[in-house]
Formats: sequence, structure tokens, C-alpha cells
Amino acid sequence: MATFPNIEASFGLSKSSKPNLKITKFGDGFSNRISFGMNQNPKTWSPVWKNVTEAQSDTIETFLDARASDADSFTWTPPNEASSSEYICLKWSKKMDYPGYATITATFQEVFEP
Repeated sequence: MATFPNIEASFGLSKSSKPNLKITKFGDGFSNRISFGMNQNPKTWSPVWKNVTEAQSDTIETFLDARASDADSFTWTPPNEASSSEYICLKWSKKMDYPGYATITATFQEVFEP
């Protein structure tokens, strides 16, 4: 298991939650809801690294390419969060705004593994 490189994400990132609920609707209009699974509320983050150096962007991209190759999760601590969790990167893109600098945008999905 790898740890994400120590390159702080820029603010402006977003976090979303999608609880895993099972909903049963009855004919009389009532419904029953139950949370499904032990870790039923994974977080999805969209971190952005704005105008990082080309070397830093290469470090991030090389790390993410390696995780795409080995399908392994990684440890990451989101900004202003007290603890780290395990994530996979669903997608990322790199934009070169200025010579020698780049912006990387990614989507991290929290995973729960033994």
C-alpha cells in the first residue's frame, strides 16, 4: 500500500458523499430505509493541484499511473481532515497553463479494505 506524495492540494477542491441505502417502497406510500454495509458512506474528493512545478506534477502523475497499473489503493489525507483514509483514483487530467507549471485535477474514491 502506497502513500500519496506529500504535495498539498489547492483549496477549491470538493467532497461528496453518497450513502449506500436500500429503500423499499410499499404500495400504501410508506417506505423503509436501511443502510447497507459496514462502511456505507464512502467519500469522493476532487482535489486540484494548481500551478505546481513540472517536477511536482510528474511526481503526482507517476504515482497515479503506478496505482492504475497495480490497481492498488493509496493512503491520502485530505486538506483540513484529521485523519487519512484509503482511496483509489478514478480519473485525472493534467493541464499545462504556463511554461514549467501544470494543474492536475483528479477524482479520489474512498475504499474500505482489510
